[in-house]
Amino acid sequence: MRTPISSPAAGTGAPRDARDALTALYWSAVRAVAPGPALRAALERIPPEERDRRVWIIAIGKAAHPMAAAAVSVLSEWGRTPAGGVVVAPAADPSPHPALDVRVGDHPVPGARSLAAAAQVGAIAARVRDGDEAWVLLSGGATSLAAAPEGHVRPDELFALYQQLLGAGLEIAEMNLIRKRFSRWGAGRLAAALAPARVRNYIVSDVIGDDLAAIGSGPCVPDASTAGQIHLMLETAGLWEHLPMSMRRLVSAAERDPSLETPKAGDDAFARVERRIVASNRVALEAIAAQASAFGYQPRILGTALAGEAAVVGRRLVAMMSSYCASGDASLSGRPGTPCLIWGGETTVTVGDAAGRGGRCQELALSAACELSDTAGLPGAALLAAGTDGRDGDTDAAGAIVTHTTWSDIESAGRDPARDLATHDSHPSLDAAGALLRTGLTGTNVMDVVVALCKP
Repeated sequence: MRTPISSPAAGTGAPRDARDALTALYWSAVRAVAPGPALRAALERIPPEERDRRVWIIAIGKAAHPMAAAAVSVLSEWGRTPAGGVVVAPAADPSPHPALDVRVGDHPVPGARSLAAAAQVGAIAARVRDGDEAWVLLSGGATSLAAAPEGHVRPDELFALYQQLLGAGLEIAEMNLIRKRFSRWGAGRLAAALAPARVRNYIVSDVIGDDLAAIGSGPCVPDASTAGQIHLMLETAGLWEHLPMSMRRLVSAAERDPSLETPKAGDDAFARVERRIVASNRVALEAIAAQASAFGYQPRILGTALAGEAAVVGRRLVAMMSSYCASGDASLSGRPGTPCLIWGGETTVTVGDAAGRGGRCQELALSAACELSDTAGLPGAALLAAGTDGRDGDTDAAGAIVTHTTWSDIESAGRDPARDLATHDSHPSLDAAGALLRTGLTGTNVMDVVVALCKP
């Protein structure tokens, strides 16, 4: 498993300052959704009488390495070894067992490595037989890491679509509905390839509402969408006319002939599939609240479905901070103290023609920094926005921690934060102020967390 750069131990001692406190709260969330222990707890619930089948392991996603390692460890305790399998992850950590092949995929936009990883998933699925059992261990990033085209779609066409969707301002669930329509393993197609073997699908959720069909494009979940709905969605987003002919033909053919649709509920492919979420954003937020209480703050979880344009959300959250925190106490508990406001979810960034560098958490934080600089009554406030996977967009940061001085600090460093915000260039702007939170890959992914500390 890839070790995070810095993972402070849990504790109840008073933090030195707001940044120290927010960093500690972030790590409390990451520890709470550590995929290895969460998967182990789920596997240990398998009844002893169901532990005699040959087991194949297919682990795909940002948490693939720790999940595969936990699976191998549990099998070892049962006196068993995996029949074979594949680990598809964003980094080439050592395999937890000689029978498991490790493949590195590309993320957030798939590439040649993703194609090779998807091919290896197919090679393993072809070896699974009736009477065997497949453990499909799924986490965030799976859609891109093991991406390969469906039908007559060319790889470069699929990759271009992924890139388009990242800047289209769509919610992750909408993006996955479109992507899995054209992807080899999305929309229940992996379950179909593994049938009639028994499939246990263990999931670290990285989507709002824990929609199983959206997580990793639902490789083992029936696809409730129709080709007609996908056609309309692409038209509405202004993407249909820009799609290559191969993609339009694939959708149009399924509109005319339902037999060409993706696997639906009731299909034999899902007759022996079991699915279980082992970690989620809600678990992370509750861990933050518990640690905040231990630090002496007054925590309050205000939302688990944070969504929308990152810059707009950043402004909105500062307005909420002002409402809850400017008075100092009454809106939370009626007694003096430092409020700790907590949100979770996943915002979006509509890039357009801009070519800046950053991620949704950094854009949210930079937008919040602008508002904090102009908001009276919150001089001691600080806000963290970070991805639980340790990577925000295609950058080296998980997110950022901002205060009421961050905006002016950026200006003092010689950058124009307003221009950077407008051009989605949040990373260099926040870096100039020393506001970035760099953690390294954490080995898990349950979307983003946003935490605000208020000192009236």
